Amino acid sequence: MAKSVDLSPAVYFAPYAVGDPGRRVFLLSGSDLVETITLKIEKGQLVALQAALISALSRLGRPHELSGEPEPLGRAEYDWIAGALEVGVDPGSESVEIVVTELSEEDPATARFVISREIAAQFAITATRLIEGGRPPCPLCGFPLDPLGHECPRTNGHRAPIR
Repeated sequence: MAKSVDLSPAVYFAPYAVGDPGRRVFLLSGSDLVETITLKIEKGQLVALQAALISALSRLGRPHELSGEPEPLGRAEYDWIAGALEVGVDPGSESVEIVVTELSEEDPATARFVISREIAAQFAITATRLIEGGRPPCPLCGFPLDPLGHECPRTNGHRAPIR
């Protein structure tokens, strides 16, 4: 079992990617200045977390001043792979709580991050840039266009692959 962590409050919480579009590994890093954890996440999980944080921010109100794009604190190696993600809002403290459960069949670890609305907003902005920085979608099917060619399922085999 990997070690569970509680970063409350987290002073750093940011996504980043390693590698070229189409072959990127998405990572999530958080720190409370004493402990830092880096988790591997799927792009779909990043999209869902971004949407959940935007929703949470709509309930908390606009953040004050943002500090700008965070530099990755993490590394290309990760502590464990993320499974379930949960997001909650505490209107009293104007904070967002994220709990990530390890993708494991037995006795999964958890990472709990309690972040300010400013960190949540910066995360959403950074996540949007990462998501949009991927491969462009096929205009017919919406699947990512691969630089080596794309066999579009919408053409049903009646056209040359899109390049």
